[in-house]
Amino acid sequence: MLKGLGNLGDMAKMMKQAQEMQSKMTEMQEELHSIMVVGESGAGLVKATASAKGELKALDIDPSIFNGDDKEVVEDLILAAIKDAQTKAAERSQQELNNIAESLGLPKDIKLPF
Repeated sequence: MLKGLGNLGDMAKMMKQAQEMQSKMTEMQEELHSIMVVGESGAGLVKATASAKGELKALDIDPSIFNGDDKEVVEDLILAAIKDAQTKAAERSQQELNNIAESLGLPKDIKLPF
């Protein structure tokens, strides 16, 4: 009766998977705001805390590095800690995306969002 429409079941399955992925992506985006990573520099003298979205949330500086003559060193340590936190945030975000892809049966190394 409806020859040639046998693939509608596959299409419905794909649509359901797409909706499921969209729902998981939205949920993951919200979770990234609460996942925290810590970047460090100067053997832990400067620590920057960021959300997995890359937003800087806190900065912890050991008071022993404050010396008027070392202003540039302190600034470099602060920047290095922030960059480290941002790198870790990006890695964590990608890890979360990979987890979603894997849970949906997609290849782990697929680049999401498309």
